[in-house]
Amino acid sequence: MSDKVESTGMDLLKEVANVSGKPGLFRILKPSRAGVIVESLDEKREKTLIGPTARVSVLKDVSIFTDGAEESVALSEVFLKIREIHGEEVTLSVKSASDKELIEFLAEVLPDFDRTKVYVSDIKKVITWYNLLSKHIPEAFVASEAEAEPAAAGDAATEPVAEDTKEEPAKKAAKKEKSKA
Repeated sequence: MSDKVESTGMDLLKEVANVSGKPGLFRILKPSRAGVIVESLDEKREKTLIGPTARVSVLKDVSIFTDGAEESVALSEVFLKIREIHGEEVTLSVKSASDKELIEFLAEVLPDFDRTKVYVSDIKKVITWYNLLSKHIPEAFVASEAEAEPAAAGDAATEPVAEDTKEEPAKKAAKKEKSKA
Protein backbone atom coordinates (compact mmCIF):
# COMPACT_ATOMS: atom_id res chain seq x y z
CA MET A 1 0.00 0.00 0.00
CA SER A 2 1.30 3.44 -0.90
CA ASP A 3 1.21 6.64 1.15
CA LYS A 4 1.12 8.68 -2.05
CA VAL A 5 -1.94 10.77 -2.81
CA GLU A 6 -3.04 10.48 -6.45
CA SER A 7 -2.35 13.75 -8.31
CA THR A 8 -3.31 15.08 -11.68
CA GLY A 9 -1.63 17.53 -14.00
CA MET A 10 0.87 20.02 -12.71
CA ASP A 11 -0.14 19.09 -9.14
CA LEU A 12 2.48 16.38 -9.62
CA LEU A 13 5.08 19.12 -9.16
CA LYS A 14 4.43 18.99 -5.41
CA GLU A 15 5.89 15.48 -5.51
CA VAL A 16 8.99 16.49 -7.51
CA ALA A 17 12.01 18.24 -6.05
CA ASN A 18 15.48 19.46 -6.83
CA VAL A 19 18.12 18.71 -4.21
CA SER A 20 20.94 21.21 -3.97
CA GLY A 21 24.25 19.63 -4.93
CA LYS A 22 22.64 16.68 -6.75
CA PRO A 23 21.97 16.64 -10.49
CA GLY A 24 18.51 15.97 -11.87
CA LEU A 25 15.11 15.82 -10.23
CA PHE A 26 13.66 13.53 -7.59
CA ARG A 27 10.18 12.25 -6.83
CA ILE A 28 9.44 12.62 -3.12
CA LEU A 29 8.31 9.22 -1.86
CA LYS A 30 7.86 9.59 1.90
CA PRO A 31 9.32 11.20 5.00
CA SER A 32 11.32 9.14 7.46
CA ARG A 33 12.89 9.81 10.84
CA ALA A 34 16.24 10.61 9.24
CA GLY A 35 15.01 12.78 6.35
CA VAL A 36 12.97 12.14 3.24
CA ILE A 37 13.13 9.21 0.82
CA VAL A 38 13.33 10.24 -2.84
CA GLU A 39 13.57 8.44 -6.17
CA SER A 40 15.63 9.83 -9.04
CA LEU A 41 13.76 10.79 -12.21
CA ASP A 42 15.95 8.93 -14.64
CA GLU A 43 16.36 5.45 -16.06
CA LYS A 44 18.01 4.17 -12.87
CA ARG A 45 15.14 5.14 -10.51
CA GLU A 46 17.53 5.01 -7.54
CA LYS A 47 16.02 5.57 -4.12
CA THR A 48 18.00 7.78 -1.75
CA LEU A 49 17.59 9.17 1.73
CA ILE A 50 18.01 12.94 1.78
CA GLY A 51 19.03 14.24 5.21
CA PRO A 52 17.19 16.98 7.11
CA THR A 53 19.88 19.59 6.42
CA ALA A 54 19.74 19.23 2.62
CA ARG A 55 18.29 22.12 0.64
CA VAL A 56 15.26 20.69 -1.13
CA SER A 57 13.20 22.80 -3.56
CA VAL A 58 9.78 21.42 -4.40
CA LEU A 59 8.99 22.45 -7.99
CA LYS A 60 5.43 23.43 -7.08
CA ASP A 61 6.93 26.26 -4.98
CA VAL A 62 9.38 27.54 -7.60
CA SER A 63 8.57 30.54 -9.76
CA ILE A 64 10.36 32.84 -12.17
CA PHE A 65 10.73 36.56 -11.50
CA THR A 66 9.03 38.92 -13.97
CA ASP A 67 9.00 42.65 -14.66
CA GLY A 68 5.23 42.75 -15.20
CA ALA A 69 2.35 43.38 -12.81
CA GLU A 70 2.92 39.93 -11.36
CA GLU A 71 6.23 39.72 -9.50
CA SER A 72 6.68 36.10 -10.52
CA VAL A 73 5.12 33.33 -12.58
CA ALA A 74 4.79 29.78 -11.27
CA LEU A 75 7.11 27.24 -12.87
CA SER A 76 4.08 25.09 -13.72
CA GLU A 77 2.70 27.90 -15.91
CA VAL A 78 6.08 28.28 -17.61
CA PHE A 79 6.20 24.53 -18.28
CA LEU A 80 2.72 24.62 -19.85
CA LYS A 81 3.75 27.50 -22.09
CA ILE A 82 6.91 25.60 -23.13
CA ARG A 83 4.70 22.60 -23.95
CA GLU A 84 2.44 24.81 -26.06
CA ILE A 85 5.37 26.29 -28.04
CA HIS A 86 7.94 23.47 -28.16
CA GLY A 87 5.96 20.27 -27.70
CA GLU A 88 7.23 17.28 -25.74
CA GLU A 89 10.92 18.18 -25.84
CA VAL A 90 13.01 21.32 -25.96
CA THR A 91 15.66 20.58 -28.56
CA LEU A 92 17.87 23.50 -27.55
CA SER A 93 21.00 21.97 -26.00
CA VAL A 94 21.84 23.48 -22.61
CA LYS A 95 25.48 22.44 -23.07
CA SER A 96 26.14 23.92 -26.50
CA ALA A 97 23.63 26.80 -26.73
CA SER A 98 24.96 30.32 -26.36
CA ASP A 99 23.76 32.60 -23.58
CA LYS A 100 21.92 34.67 -26.20
CA GLU A 101 20.04 31.60 -27.50
CA LEU A 102 19.01 30.62 -23.98
CA ILE A 103 17.77 34.13 -23.18
CA GLU A 104 15.84 34.21 -26.48
CA PHE A 105 14.26 30.86 -25.59
CA LEU A 106 12.93 32.14 -22.27
CA ALA A 107 11.89 35.46 -23.82
CA GLU A 108 9.75 33.52 -26.29
CA VAL A 109 8.09 31.57 -23.47
CA LEU A 110 7.93 34.35 -20.86
CA PRO A 111 8.56 37.72 -22.54
CA ASP A 112 8.51 39.77 -19.33
CA PHE A 113 10.95 37.66 -17.30
CA ASP A 114 13.26 39.79 -15.13
CA ARG A 115 16.61 39.75 -16.90
CA THR A 116 18.41 41.07 -13.80
CA LYS A 117 17.20 38.28 -11.50
CA VAL A 118 16.92 35.29 -13.85
CA TYR A 119 20.34 33.95 -14.80
CA VAL A 120 21.40 31.79 -17.74
CA SER A 121 22.00 28.94 -15.28
CA ASP A 122 18.34 29.24 -14.22
CA ILE A 123 17.20 28.98 -17.85
CA LYS A 124 19.34 25.86 -18.28
CA LYS A 125 17.65 24.32 -15.22
CA VAL A 126 14.18 25.13 -16.59
CA ILE A 127 14.99 23.41 -19.91
CA THR A 128 16.62 20.41 -18.22
CA TRP A 129 13.77 20.03 -15.72
CA TYR A 130 11.14 20.37 -18.45
CA ASN A 131 12.76 17.65 -20.56
CA LEU A 132 13.11 15.34 -17.54
CA LEU A 133 9.48 15.80 -16.52
CA SER A 134 8.26 15.38 -20.09
CA LYS A 135 10.22 12.15 -20.47
CA HIS A 136 9.61 10.56 -17.05
CA ILE A 137 6.26 12.03 -15.91
CA PRO A 138 4.42 12.84 -19.17
CA GLU A 139 1.08 12.51 -17.37
CA ALA A 140 1.86 15.82 -15.65
CA PHE A 141 1.27 17.56 -18.95
CA VAL A 142 -1.56 15.42 -20.33
CA ALA A 143 -3.96 16.21 -17.49
CA SER A 144 -2.79 19.82 -17.27
CA GLU A 145 -3.45 20.59 -20.93
CA ALA A 146 -7.15 19.83 -20.42
CA GLU A 147 -7.23 21.79 -17.15
CA ALA A 148 -5.38 24.82 -18.57
CA GLU A 149 -8.18 25.83 -20.95
CA PRO A 150 -10.87 26.51 -18.29
CA ALA A 151 -8.27 28.15 -16.04
CA ALA A 152 -7.19 30.49 -18.83
CA ALA A 153 -10.80 31.61 -19.28
CA GLY A 154 -10.63 33.75 -16.15
CA ASP A 155 -9.49 31.84 -13.08
CA ALA A 156 -7.43 34.48 -11.27
CA ALA A 157 -7.45 32.66 -7.94
CA THR A 158 -3.81 31.58 -8.11
CA GLU A 159 -1.28 33.46 -6.04
CA PRO A 160 2.30 33.99 -7.22
CA VAL A 161 4.91 32.37 -5.03
CA ALA A 162 8.37 33.62 -4.19
CA GLU A 163 11.30 32.58 -6.38
CA ASP A 164 12.69 29.19 -5.48
CA THR A 165 11.05 28.89 -2.04
CA LYS A 166 12.96 26.25 -0.12
CA GLU A 167 10.71 23.50 1.12
CA GLU A 168 12.34 21.08 3.45
CA PRO A 169 10.08 18.04 3.76
CA ALA A 170 12.69 16.25 5.86
CA LYS A 171 12.54 18.95 8.56
CA LYS A 172 8.73 18.94 8.50
CA ALA A 173 8.72 15.18 8.87
CA ALA A 174 11.18 15.39 11.77
CA LYS A 175 8.97 17.96 13.53
CA LYS A 176 5.92 15.79 12.93
CA GLU A 177 7.70 12.73 14.37
CA LYS A 178 8.93 14.80 17.34
CA SER A 179 5.41 16.03 18.13
CA LYS A 180 4.09 12.44 18.10
CA ALA A 181 6.67 11.39 20.70
